[in-house]
Amino acid sequence: MAEKKLEGRIALVTGASRGIGFAVARRMAEEGAHVVALARTVGGLEELDDIITEKGGKCTLVPLDLRDGDKIDALGASLYERFGRLDILVGNAGILGELSPVGHLPPKLWEETFSVNTHANFRLIRSLDPLLRQSDAGRAIFVSSEIAQEQRPFWSLYAASKAALEALVQGYAAEIGNITNIRANIIHPGPVATAMRAKAYPGEDQKKLNRPWDITDRFIEMASSNFNENGTIVRL
Repeated sequence: MAEKKLEGRIALVTGASRGIGFAVARRMAEEGAHVVALARTVGGLEELDDIITEKGGKCTLVPLDLRDGDKIDALGASLYERFGRLDILVGNAGILGELSPVGHLPPKLWEETFSVNTHANFRLIRSLDPLLRQSDAGRAIFVSSEIAQEQRPFWSLYAASKAALEALVQGYAAEIGNITNIRANIIHPGPVATAMRAKAYPGEDQKKLNRPWDITDRFIEMASSNFNENGTIVRL
């Protein structure tokens, strides 16, 4: 039997009810991690739980809307009571917002997109940093996009929220790199066949793209205790 690369680790994955988050959570469970799966969609979480438990894995479901900052703030204490630490944080959840000229964007949509893509990850770091410090090798991975570093018309909302996320994560990495066992990094998955991608590119043939499962190897590598890069952007 092949060695499980994340045996005994505690891993929290946001946006775990579908797409990349679903695949990463499933793969981490197969590699021996106890997965804490967080998402709004209860049905998707239950499907994930069925798959993981059927294969003998361990999963804890956390139905939570990342726009609810108070619940994120309370998450750290709840996980500490249950596990005493957190080894892996995957900040995957995100929303596209709307592809639109800047002047046509509704302020409410701007605020909602930043709330999920940026502010929620700030509150996750704030809430879970003490638990990651309890790990012998805390690993935080945040999903962004190459669009954060490009200037594309009509993509300003999504790009700005992801650029802010990258600045946040790299600042956090600079703070913890020399004084803790935590490593915080960013991943650009590239084109992947997801519902968000279909919304952004409705005429695209998704059969020609990577499936979410196809990119999980890199997440496992970045989550492992021997991955020591910090503050970097890993591009697939």
